[in-house]
Amino acid sequence: MNTVRNCSGDTVPVYATGSVVACVYEQGACPEGSVFLLKLFVRSSERSLPLPGQFYMLRPAKSGVLLGRPVSVFHCEKKTDNEDGSVSAELSFLILEKGKGTHELCSLDAGSTVQMLGPLGNTFPFPEKGTKVCIAGGGIGIAPVAGFSELLGNGSYDFYASFKSGSYGLEHIKPAELVVTTEDGSCGMRGMLNAALDAEKLRSGGYSAVYACGPAPMLVYIQTICRKAGIPCWISMESRMACGMGVCLGCIITTTEGNRRCCKDGPVFEASKVIFSVPAAPRVKRPPLSCEPDLSVIVAGVCFRNPVIAASGTFGFGREYASVFDVNLPGGIASKGLTLEPREGNSGIRLWETPSGLMNSIGLQNPGIPYFIRHELPEMLKLKPVTIANLSGSTLETYVEGAKLLNETAVPVIELNISCPNVAAGGAAWGLTCENAQSATAAVRAVTNKPLIVKLTPQAGDVTAVAMACREAGADAISLCNSFQGVAIDIETGRPVFDKVKAGFGGPAVRPLSLRLVYELVAAMNQLPEKDRIPVIGIGGITTWQDAVEFIMAGAAAVEVGTGTFVNPYSMQEIIGGLAVFMKRKGFASLAEMRGIAQL
Repeated sequence: MNTVRNCSGDTVPVYATGSVVACVYEQGACPEGSVFLLKLFVRSSERSLPLPGQFYMLRPAKSGVLLGRPVSVFHCEKKTDNEDGSVSAELSFLILEKGKGTHELCSLDAGSTVQMLGPLGNTFPFPEKGTKVCIAGGGIGIAPVAGFSELLGNGSYDFYASFKSGSYGLEHIKPAELVVTTEDGSCGMRGMLNAALDAEKLRSGGYSAVYACGPAPMLVYIQTICRKAGIPCWISMESRMACGMGVCLGCIITTTEGNRRCCKDGPVFEASKVIFSVPAAPRVKRPPLSCEPDLSVIVAGVCFRNPVIAASGTFGFGREYASVFDVNLPGGIASKGLTLEPREGNSGIRLWETPSGLMNSIGLQNPGIPYFIRHELPEMLKLKPVTIANLSGSTLETYVEGAKLLNETAVPVIELNISCPNVAAGGAAWGLTCENAQSATAAVRAVTNKPLIVKLTPQAGDVTAVAMACREAGADAISLCNSFQGVAIDIETGRPVFDKVKAGFGGPAVRPLSLRLVYELVAAMNQLPEKDRIPVIGIGGITTWQDAVEFIMAGAAAVEVGTGTFVNPYSMQEIIGGLAVFMKRKGFASLAEMRGIAQL
């Protein structure tokens, strides 16, 4: 890390790397392993080392997340002076493991490399000489105020530390008085911060200022008691951010002086100027279940044991993954896309990986419906998941003839595929307009009494209108959506990767787009009389149980998992298990209690 200065001579952030010295459990944090101490070795200038209150955007050099995570400096220790005028230093960070990004940072081994943008943000203003101050930290918010405390004179401050359970991050401080509170009484005084500190305590303590960092409710309380006591207060805030440099405007803090950037104008703000927003209350709040939740769901009149369905084209006919995991676990299995006649599929490259996604141009290669009926369907029907025959075609006549053949079998459900993006004729062409979609659905509906799911393309100009047209034509459910269309270029040859130029695109990258389409369709369905509504099955980028919960809360009756199985063959198993644990924790006894709660 080299010193970089602007025209005013001020130190500005740099983008550099640090080497992991250690990454270990922070002693005293409860539950054990929830908080980690990450130590990074860096080379820097004396004047570009972080100041108290500042933070870095941290991201492992080998990472699966897009953005760095903002983490406050806990401790900075200068090690040596180097011949080139730089110094070596060890920076310590306390990290609460919450999501994927922090999990990566908490899983680093010694010697690993971390990308660092910083130091970022402003600092705590120093108190006047000879005065005594009050410092308060809550949970992981201990880090920045503990770092600030190290620069104050020994005994020149009192320190209040508040935790839910246990205590940590206090090894470097030297206060006149240390007061620890824990919600469960495991350390110090039982209770939260208000059990030990109030406006009267601030006045009687003779403090000239208060410095605090912690969860929002704690900071609101600090702001209130400081206002009552008439004592100035500075608080360190946090917000989601992308750049850390003040340009993305995604980390706005509302103040009496207008919107301010947490990364550039903060993270330290004068408490009296901060306007705290009221957090949104949970839509539904229930006590945890004492029994296992019911994961079953009825779609198109058919009962599925759970809402997780293997998507067509990603699970073969069910038996292919039998040596890897129990293929009886999913609620349903959609067959490979089937056409009346056998198809060899598309020529040339068929798969192309992209960041967070997979492009494909398979072209509906399949053995044909007659072969499926004779050889594959009997084996599929032996499995516990509901068998779904995915029906495609090149012309309306082939759709109809295929439906007639399937109607004479024991297959429980037909999924009408009018959305395949990788065939020259048929496929998505039938799902682009209301008229074509309605015609295809009505024609198939006329020759089969099987429950009929219609699988739609996201390429239609008005997906909701197309879905409603299919409903009017006799669809019993809608599955939404099939692959998006994309293009890939081979930069070495300067030619499109795929022979047909365009190809289907799926995977985690499309999830927000698919979720929007499902959300909008469910909202439109909810405007109809209940007897006229049909269920929606969500598809697109679902790889984790959290993804599945999103779709169900948006209103999906069930979900299909496609590319996720390629990424992790256990994905469906983990989704089913994670969904059950989540529902039990949140008190949802059935999917119906959770379905659609995100609809406004």
